[in-house]
Amino acid sequence: RGDKMAAAGPATRRVGFVGAGRMAGAIAQGLIRAGKVEAQHIVASAPTDRNLCHFQALGCQITHSNQEVLQSCLLVIFATKPHILPAVLAEVAPVVTAEHILVSVAAGVSLSTLEELLPPNTRVLRVLPNLPCVVQEGAIVMARGRHVGSSETKLLQHLLEACGRCEEVPEAYVDIHTGLSGSGVAFVCAFSEALAEGAVKMGMPSSLAHRIAAQTLLGTAKMLLHEGQHPAQLRSDVCTPGGTTIYGLHALEKGGLRAATMSAVEAATCRARELSRK
Repeated sequence: RGDKMAAAGPATRRVGFVGAGRMAGAIAQGLIRAGKVEAQHIVASAPTDRNLCHFQALGCQITHSNQEVLQSCLLVIFATKPHILPAVLAEVAPVVTAEHILVSVAAGVSLSTLEELLPPNTRVLRVLPNLPCVVQEGAIVMARGRHVGSSETKLLQHLLEACGRCEEVPEAYVDIHTGLSGSGVAFVCAFSEALAEGAVKMGMPSSLAHRIAAQTLLGTAKMLLHEGQHPAQLRSDVCTPGGTTIYGLHALEKGGLRAATMSAVEAATCRARELSRK
């Protein structure tokens, strides 16, 4: 059943979006830029034109009818606010078929809830992106529902890799991903800001310090990903005996950076679980 969709090449594959906010726009832009889907084969719906104009600027088709999106696309990404999603699913349920692959990016709405709100045997996946998807460097996890096979999962992964790194995980990891990577963007920004402010304190102009701090994060992340090294290995490579780095690391340990960061991920994950239960 997923084979029609999987067999469709970029020239004929159609993707729908219900909800046209920032994350939907980022995913659509990634798909188009990577040549995975042609702009005219993307259809987006939203209640007003406010967000749809971004899709229109990309060359996508737009509509105010959610049902129309499902009638013209077999792969549909639901990117509405979580509290609106149940009503949206109830509205589109009459036009959902066994051919559809439905993807929710709504935080806190479980696969079992999604499956309950849709016709029996509907193929549903949950995807949790993070904000750097807007520059095609997202960290994305996806969890599959009970009726989804590996061909549909591989197809979705292939498409979402246009927006960054995409990993399939058990649903239990989705809230942890929220704490690690969704909220983690803000934690990394706090660290980058502090790095730069340290340089400002020592006499470097602010804008230069912020550019260099961000580039330091980018370069370090690339080394960790490309070389598959454990961070501790790279850290020890930078540390020469009696050199500058070990003095700085000692100061970080005194400030409790490591414990504070672990606690931040834990607190954000617990809050994500709390919101999911609501």
